[in-house]
Amino acid sequence: MTRFFFLCLFRSVMEIIVCIKQVPGTSEVEMDEHGNLIRDPTNTKMNPFDLFAIETALRIRESNKEKDIPTEISVISMGPPQAKSVIREAFMMGVDEGYLLSDRKFAGSDVWATAYTLAQGIKKIGIPDIIICGKQTTDGDTAQVGAELAEFLSLPHLTNILKIDHVAKNSIQVEADLPSEVQVADIQFPCLIGVDKDIFTPRLPSYKRKIKTKDRKIKVFSFEDLQDNNVFHYGMEGSPTKVKKVFLPESKNDKVMWKGEAEKLGEKLFQKLVQDKFI
Repeated sequence: MTRFFFLCLFRSVMEIIVCIKQVPGTSEVEMDEHGNLIRDPTNTKMNPFDLFAIETALRIRESNKEKDIPTEISVISMGPPQAKSVIREAFMMGVDEGYLLSDRKFAGSDVWATAYTLAQGIKKIGIPDIIICGKQTTDGDTAQVGAELAEFLSLPHLTNILKIDHVAKNSIQVEADLPSEVQVADIQFPCLIGVDKDIFTPRLPSYKRKIKTKDRKIKVFSFEDLQDNNVFHYGMEGSPTKVKKVFLPESKNDKVMWKGEAEKLGEKLFQKLVQDKFI
């Protein structure tokens, strides 16, 4: 009877994991010969889209509190040791636990290898009820990691989430922005959702929480800690896509001044756009 009681108590806690990333604090970055960003550890920040994901998790916890459903929120990130700073920022926003996947063998990962590594880390922690990802990262802009992560974990998933309609004990109802319509879907737990920007306004980090959580332990997983120790599944070795060429976009400041009647200028502008293949 005692064992059954504790099992029920454990299952009554909703668990959420939010995927976050440390990204360059500027758009002026250089790349190495492999097409990987040369990251300046002194000029970094949390990926802005991940702030919306964290806020979504916090709002779900606040909603669950009214229903007497305990909710635990963790964040997981992959990166060098200095990526702990964004996990500390998540603690300052109200997150409970933090995990970092950090190993030189993970360096140079494309979206496929990144998603696979995150999947291995989440398996190590334990599959939660909900995994939340931001729409994309500002350094990669692929918007693919969330969906690939869900596939590696065999979880139902939906991205471009605009709104959380309802959170039940075993499912979540969301609204997703599709190209031609807004889809309302009820997704069973465990699941993954990718939230769009502006789903909620992210709260500011709290100085009081900074002091309170300054000694909170961040659990770090290396390559050896993961279940799959095949080096060809991680980093550059496990990345099926390679950067062929890296170049800066050309900057042009050419100006043309036209004068005349609005109707004629409109037609002239249209023909110019067609000529330059903008339309």
